[in-house]
Amino acid sequence: MNTKLLIDSIVQQTTVLIAQLSTAAGVRAPLAHVADQVFYHLAREIEAQGVGRKVVADMFGLAIRTYQKKVQRLAESETEAGETLWHAVLAFLQQGSVTRHRLLERFARDPEREVLAVLSDLVASGFVYSTGRGPATRYGTTSEADRAAMADADELDSLSQVMWLEVQRTEPVERTQLVDRFARYEELTTRALDLLLADGRVIDRDGVLNARNFVIPLGAEQGWEAAVLDHYQTMARAIAAKLAATNPKTAAADQVGGSTLHFSVYPGHPHETRVLGLLRNVREQLLPLWNEVSEYNQRHSVPQSARKVAFYFGQYVAEESDPEP
Repeated sequence: MNTKLLIDSIVQQTTVLIAQLSTAAGVRAPLAHVADQVFYHLAREIEAQGVGRKVVADMFGLAIRTYQKKVQRLAESETEAGETLWHAVLAFLQQGSVTRHRLLERFARDPEREVLAVLSDLVASGFVYSTGRGPATRYGTTSEADRAAMADADELDSLSQVMWLEVQRTEPVERTQLVDRFARYEELTTRALDLLLADGRVIDRDGVLNARNFVIPLGAEQGWEAAVLDHYQTMARAIAAKLAATNPKTAAADQVGGSTLHFSVYPGHPHETRVLGLLRNVREQLLPLWNEVSEYNQRHSVPQSARKVAFYFGQYVAEESDPEP
């Protein structure tokens, strides 16, 4: 198995997805933390597989001491947000409004382009306001009331959907653990959890959370982030489980795995309608079964030993104008 080739290809395709997500709907999401985040979580996962730190350091091409220092630094930044330039700029502005010239002077050791990018992100996210032009532009932090108002229903709903998915995937989970996982969203995390508890999507039993079935209805305008994450996680976990199996070869009786079929059709092709209708047809076949299982489980107690089966499917139609990924 040429794992290096496979890893390189998956990383490339994943970066395409991240690039598209970061610019979705005209939004320019901050990405300064991505490289460190990928390194830190990848290192943790490899160590969790039982691989020694010396070997992991070699895999990254680092000396063991350098590797340990980097992991320690990033671990600290996971809990101490002030380690990032984004939070450092925000903390500086919280001391009082300043001009762009003064701000660049304060962060002279950081590339000017990165500082300005962080400023742009802070303004776009509502944490910071700006007034004026050029070097004399003055920046300051918005008030707590203004920030709370800007955490509108769309943002709150998106976070609640992702937290709902997290509970459903890892249930039962302690309330404190869930809040810690989403601590970077500050007070919005508590509001999102309160929303889930209020409408019954999540149930709290003495600090332990359980979730009802995770459902994003067809045509829903909210919750697409959680739906994308759910599909991507399921696909990735299925591939990982297949690789971890004793015999990863495909067999007709497989209960874990997936298949990808490619069709070439054109206007007037005798099978065009059937091929383009595959997504609709599969949904129509599966949703009644899903409803039957859900209704039965609501009437009967589901044992802790129950197996969770995640079935994923999707369809992509490439147009002639679409660039190759």
